[in-house]
Amino acid sequence: LAKPGLPKGGTVYLAAADGELMVSFIQSNFQGFGSGIVIPGTGIALQNRALGFTPESGHPNQVAPGKRSYHTIIPGFLTQNGQPLGPFGVMGGPMQPQGHLQVVVNLADYGMNPQAALDAPRWRFVDGSQVLLEQSVPRHIALELAEMGHDIQVMADSINFGKGQVILRQSGVLVAASEPRGDGLALAG
Repeated sequence: LAKPGLPKGGTVYLAAADGELMVSFIQSNFQGFGSGIVIPGTGIALQNRALGFTPESGHPNQVAPGKRSYHTIIPGFLTQNGQPLGPFGVMGGPMQPQGHLQVVVNLADYGMNPQAALDAPRWRFVDGSQVLLEQSVPRHIALELAEMGHDIQVMADSINFGKGQVILRQSGVLVAASEPRGDGLALAG
């Protein structure tokens, strides 16, 4: 349910596909209502990720012509041998690239179906040696990571591990999935 007060921003990911076309779309309003600029006639608010730029000389995010600031607006799309397999995305700020990696590894390396790939337990690198784990990560894995020198923290909830959707074309059929960490859903028509 909506809460009173000004929105704090947020990200929406959308995957769509039909018999011929596929789309991977992400929109994220950072720090409030994005840029505050709405494209006339569309209702789409432009994002404001240019806030990530810095005037600091030599910094990787130094403002420069034609450059994009570091951000995590990264819609994903899988192909195989030049052919489209499908769109996918994981929302969640710095968790996005980590979630993308984990979902793709689950699909490509472990052969999971889209729903299983999204449902699988997740980890999140934070900083230094700190790694967050979902409660569903097997205990022996947490212990092995700790023995390797990682500062492991098992989280009580899954809010820090992203929210994703996947659509894949498998044997000519579109298979869609949305994970239980978020409020998304998969629909077929």
